[in-house]
Formats: sequence, structure tokens, C-alpha cells
Amino acid sequence: MQSIQLIYPLLLSGVIVTGLMPVFIKYFKQKQMGQITREEGPSWHEAKSGTPTMGGITLIIAVSIISLISSVVFPVNSLLVLLLIFILLVYGTIGFVDDYIKVIMKRNLGLTSLQKLIGQIVAAILFYFGVSRVLDIQSIALPFGNEVELGYFYALFILFWLVGFSNATNLTDGIDGLLASTGFIAYFSYTIIAILQNQYEVAIFTSAIMGSLIGFFIFNKKPAKIFMGDVGSLALGASLAAVSIVLNQEWTLLLIGIIFVIETASVMIQVTSFKLTGKRVFKMSPIHHHFEMVGWNEWKIVIIFSLITLIASSITFLML
Repeated sequence: MQSIQLIYPLLLSGVIVTGLMPVFIKYFKQKQMGQITREEGPSWHEAKSGTPTMGGITLIIAVSIISLISSVVFPVNSLLVLLLIFILLVYGTIGFVDDYIKVIMKRNLGLTSLQKLIGQIVAAILFYFGVSRVLDIQSIALPFGNEVELGYFYALFILFWLVGFSNATNLTDGIDGLLASTGFIAYFSYTIIAILQNQYEVAIFTSAIMGSLIGFFIFNKKPAKIFMGDVGSLALGASLAAVSIVLNQEWTLLLIGIIFVIETASVMIQVTSFKLTGKRVFKMSPIHHHFEMVGWNEWKIVIIFSLITLIASSITFLML
């Protein structure tokens, strides 16, 4: 398989998302299936209330179809592609149920944290058994070619990695175009790594996601015509973690996904500081809201955070 062939899943998934999105937006507007802005969010975000959400459905449809077809057409390990599609679909389903409760049933909190966590854990355990069967991996990679054997603890690592990064991307999806732009750079980085490792089944999947994110960004850039919703953000984060695992380059996600790590850390720092001292470190968390509060507009945040992701990804390649 030639690297040039990866253009097909990228283009086709982008075309599907671009074609489906106007239909979804029109339908959601007719059914008044719009975003409900959280009271604790920035006051100016109230203007976004009513904007259609759950746009991540189109990404999951496009990526699943194109990845599946490509895995049949091209000479690759179809089981590995199915394993990645499984994570995309299951975490997307968890997000869909959460969005459905919030948007359709008009219950702003959606699934409880425990309900969501249980679903994420079950999916991670099933993924562990799939990885063990298809790839027989029990170790994680460290920088500069080192690795550490985890044995039975490998299952716990997978659980932590998938749950952690699915929630991290969920936190990042807070302003127009942020997750789509940083996510695109992250998946582009893993497409290159997959090609270098001759793991074209992974590259098919990541290329399809890249194309879908380009198509989505067209409608999600400020001012957003549609939001991704938990259905998209949870699926993207879990899939990103899954990709780093099947490539056996887990450590790279800490750099390639540095924005997702920082977003999560900002929330943890804020909560811990407030509980211990009654004081807040940031004006608001996740950290992109902090920068909004100090006067940065959404475009500036998206551009700066994307540049940070690009620089961190470049450093990753140097270390590889």
C-alpha cells in the first residue's frame, strides 16, 4: 500500500461530513435540538444557546464507513481497523446518550459522572482483550526507544489512557473550532507515525478522521453553526488514545495531545486549589475559558493552542 492511497479515506470522509452537515443542521434547527449553555460558563456564551449540537454523529458515520471500506479494498489488517472503529463507536454512543438526555430530554446534566465512567471502563476493558488478541502487547513505549513491561497492569493502563483522554478532549471542546483544529494536528501526527511504522491500517483510520475534522471545521469555526457534542469529543479522545496504544507509542500522546493534558490539568488544579484554600488559580477552567476571561477572542485561542500542538508534535518527531 502506498502512502498516496491514504488521500482517498481523507477526501471521502471529508466529503461525507461536508455533505451531511447542512442536512443535520437544518434538521436539528427544525426540531429545536440546540446546545444548552451551562450557567457556570462565560456569560457571553449565552448567545450560543440554541446552536445545533451532536455534529459529531457525522464524523463517526463518515470515519466508520470509509475506514471499513478501505480496510477491505486495501491489503491491511482488517481486525485492527475494526478494533479502532469499535472504540470510536462505543465512546461515541456513550456521548450520544449523554447528548440525547441533555438536548432531547432537556436535562442539562445528561448522564451522571458514574454512569459515563462505567460505560468508558467497560469499553476500555473490551479494547484491552482485543489488543491482547490482535497485537499481543503487554508493554508501553517510553521516550528514546525504551519500554516497560506492565504484565497484568497493562489492562489498568489502557483503562486509564482511554478514559483519561476521552474526558480530556471533552473538556477541550469548549469554544468554536478548538477541538477540531488541535485534533486534526494530533491525528495528522499519528498518521505520519503509522506510515513510518508501516501500519497502514492505523493510517487509514487516522486519515479518515483527519478528513472528517476538516469537513466539520468548516461548520464549527467561529461563529459555529453546529457543535460537536459529547458524541464527537468522547469518541475522538478515546480513539486518539487507542491509536497511540496500537502503534505502541503511548508516551507521544503526552506531547502530541499536550493541549488536552493542559486542559485536564487546569481543571484538576482549579478544583484542588478551591477545595484546599477556597481560592481559584484560574479565572475559569478549563484553561481556554481563563484566556477568554482575560480578553483573548476565540480565534486567538484556537490559533495559539493549535501552534502549541504543532510545536509539541514536531518535538515528538525529533525525539522519535
